[in-house]
Amino acid sequence: MKYIQFLLPFCVSVIIFNTVLSQSPNTTTPEENHMQWWRDARFGMFIHWGLYAVPAGAWNGRTDYGEWIRNNAQIPIEIYDQFQNQFNPIQFDADAIVKLAADAGMKYIVVTSKHHEGFCMFDTKQTGFNIMNTPFKRDPLKELSAACKKYNIKFCMYYSIMDWHHPDYLPRRNWEQNRSTEGADFSRYLTYMKAELKELLTNYGDIGVLWFDGQWEGTWNEAYAKEIYDYARSIQPNVIINNRVTSAPTDTEGFTKPGSFGADYNTPEQGIPLNKRPGQDWESCMTMNNNWGYNKNDKNFKSAKQLIHNLAEIASKGGNYLLNVGPTSMGTIPQESINRLDSIGQWMKVNGESIYQTNYSPIKSTDWGFCTRKETKDGTVLYLHIINWPKNGVIPISGVHNKVISAGLLADPLKKMLKIIPSDDTLLIKLPATAPDAINSVLKLQLSGLIDFSEPPVISSGFASFTDSLSFTIAASNAKDEIRYTLDKSKTTTGSMLYTNPVTLIESTVITARCFRKGKPVSAVQMQEFKKEMPLPSIKVETDQLQRGIHFQYYEGDWKSLPDCSILTPSKEGFKDNFNISSHGRDDHFVFTYDGYVLIKETTVYRLFTESDDDSQLWIDGQLVVNNEGSHGAQERSGTIALQNGFHKIQVIYMERDGGESLKVFIESNLMKKQEIDTTELFHY
Repeated sequence: MKYIQFLLPFCVSVIIFNTVLSQSPNTTTPEENHMQWWRDARFGMFIHWGLYAVPAGAWNGRTDYGEWIRNNAQIPIEIYDQFQNQFNPIQFDADAIVKLAADAGMKYIVVTSKHHEGFCMFDTKQTGFNIMNTPFKRDPLKELSAACKKYNIKFCMYYSIMDWHHPDYLPRRNWEQNRSTEGADFSRYLTYMKAELKELLTNYGDIGVLWFDGQWEGTWNEAYAKEIYDYARSIQPNVIINNRVTSAPTDTEGFTKPGSFGADYNTPEQGIPLNKRPGQDWESCMTMNNNWGYNKNDKNFKSAKQLIHNLAEIASKGGNYLLNVGPTSMGTIPQESINRLDSIGQWMKVNGESIYQTNYSPIKSTDWGFCTRKETKDGTVLYLHIINWPKNGVIPISGVHNKVISAGLLADPLKKMLKIIPSDDTLLIKLPATAPDAINSVLKLQLSGLIDFSEPPVISSGFASFTDSLSFTIAASNAKDEIRYTLDKSKTTTGSMLYTNPVTLIESTVITARCFRKGKPVSAVQMQEFKKEMPLPSIKVETDQLQRGIHFQYYEGDWKSLPDCSILTPSKEGFKDNFNISSHGRDDHFVFTYDGYVLIKETTVYRLFTESDDDSQLWIDGQLVVNNEGSHGAQERSGTIALQNGFHKIQVIYMERDGGESLKVFIESNLMKKQEIDTTELFHY
């Protein structure tokens, strides 16, 4: 047989992850109750508004700029400052904007009090670079705060840590040759920040969220983050603070890595996490078109249909949706945004209960749509968001053990009850011939009691490939279920092998697993392929000629993506102990390449990581293993490769565009924990 099953002495006899779906995924302590309104809200409005609305995305013939126009168009500070005298949003109507958000079903508003440009959209005593020194001479944040109270909307504020205007903020932009850093004091800038945050947290009533950004430059650190977090909470103990207050690295979806200070919730940007994140609070912020700030030429708006689908998917994974609008220099919301918010509002009037106060879905993603969940005094409600109306008129739901009390469509004006057809492991819900809502028809499924649900089993191993052998586990979500599995792609039945302990493979195999209860299948089938690979052979080297360390080359230039360094002339080169990026001549716009040999001590499959800001690549023996395109702070990406013990060529390329700079290289295998590649394992001729 192609496997060996045995009891590992360090493992428990049965591995079952008992996910208690009957409880909220975000259980709270009394100290965390300030988060509950935010978890219930699910939908908010982001407002990006500042001086960048005056040029409206256009400068020197280019029309694709947004709120980063000062940096990206390299506008000198003395020229950019002139926008202050031109900013007069006389058509601004806080009541109309907040009512627009409320009518769209949004429960909170996050408005930019200060973006990276440094201009303050509020009455501050800390700088003259603020809204009160424009022809407008009104405080829009005061007016928005008052309107939010009127419409029962939570008022929240965005605040940029990065500041391209303040004389004490460091670093300067690389292209600002005429702005000296002499006398600049970052600690003084921190004092300035705290004074402004005190104004914001004192003069505008209760603030729901302080939404930080611009934390990725090297001058900001975790100590500053904790100081600011504690300071803000000392003024308003219930204020919620996002993870962008901290410089801690994030994963590829914007979640702070475990073990780092991550404040109150995570902030994916312009995307939706692939899977739900039980126990983690998060919010996806997205634009309606291409830009956050107003761009008069940007007409690439997402459809209302896509925005409603985004809202449903995000709620089904336990997150919030923060949808952006960019007011014009006159203070109005673009009509395209208004039209889409009106459409969302019409949908929310009928289907809002399927979004508010819901938890992530117990159901895996389906071809028909998404699911949200709510616990009530009468039991459990599943809301099935049917995006693709099934041609056969039936919705199948696998894994639900609860008794069905009722099923009906929220958009059905007659509120007819739908027929339920039970089968061995699936509820079949009979639908009308046509969908009552062409965008998203929500089916409300009322169940008795707390949710009793069987997800497909989870097949887990550290790696999907191996060289000699590999052990895997199978876990059920429900402790009442048993797991049956096969190793030959055959159908899983009650006669299949019962899973009790980890299994070890010695050949390529496809695992098929399913949950059973009382002799009947109660979940969908889960499959996982594990491949046995030939390791990449090591390279013969003259060990007596090798020296410790790695060769580096340093290049300067303004590239949008990693350049082909083989055709470039380095500004400097030499040798380093490891992949450190010190000893460069400028703060931004440079590239390091590192070339040498890495000593691999065991033949097995390795996972290699780069954690970088901005871009990095890692190559082994000419094969690209990690391609890491970073942005807005350090991000980590990884890749796997099977390696024979011995020496292998390694190359790491790192590019710093602007902002913070960091590079770390890690390695792990089933034989070793994740760790930085040690200096004793790097060599060069």
